[in-house]
Amino acid sequence: MATLLALLSSLLWGSADYLAGNLSKKYQALAVTGISQIFGLAVGLSAVIVTGAYIRPTLEFSGYFISGVIAGLAGFIGLISLYAGLATGRMGVVAPIASLSAIIPLTVAFIGGERASTLQLMGMAIALLGAFLASGPEFRAQAEGVGATMKPVLLGFLAAIFFGISLTFLWRGSDTEPLLTMTSMRVASVTVVLLLALAFRSTGGVSGNYIPLLIFIGSADFLANLALGIATTKGLVSIAMVLGSLFPIVTALLAFKFLQERLHKIQYLGVFAAVAGVATIAIG
Repeated sequence: MATLLALLSSLLWGSADYLAGNLSKKYQALAVTGISQIFGLAVGLSAVIVTGAYIRPTLEFSGYFISGVIAGLAGFIGLISLYAGLATGRMGVVAPIASLSAIIPLTVAFIGGERASTLQLMGMAIALLGAFLASGPEFRAQAEGVGATMKPVLLGFLAAIFFGISLTFLWRGSDTEPLLTMTSMRVASVTVVLLLALAFRSTGGVSGNYIPLLIFIGSADFLANLALGIATTKGLVSIAMVLGSLFPIVTALLAFKFLQERLHKIQYLGVFAAVAGVATIAIG
């Protein structure tokens, strides 16, 4: 159950990132992120109403609200960085670096005393390496220029750091209530979006024709967070985080399919390694 949910989160995240990355080539990443987050909040509030999962928020760090707010703000910065990076060049530049975000919650889990079997640890290492390679690191191509090429690399690292922080607090909040944690994340990020919109008196000029696409991006991102949050309550957090970090593979494959971005031999090796890693974790 936990494995399937974590893999589902990667599928949803990878699809949302591909679409948002493309849209961010036409509009500012902040606008794409902000509007999609509003739709994500709508999904969360609807789910809370339908399920009746409401629990009164508290200001205690052991509850879901504070963790959700921190995860939401960090995730918002991570998404802006990711979408901006995806929009500045080939998707294979930013995605592999962003996949390293799992290292932060992984480290926290191990420091907290979580222990996986030797076989599972091997599987996690192989899967992480596979995600990195399969998403197509193109640092040689980046070395051909300086100013323009360093930007996506730096954005990738920024996304990895803030995603790692977001995932850590997403996990903490999910111990209390996954759905409310994800909804709190969206409350925090949408609050920032509305304040920025008021400050700049602009919504980014995004055409209404892209609203259905933004609804899908926001919904997929919310559901990916929710799937991973639930996964952390059903099994080892470390395994869930690693499997949830395989999203760049989906982004790379979609770019290959629809943008004709050529896959390199190392990417095929990475896909094989990621699948092998998942299989190793499953039998471990």
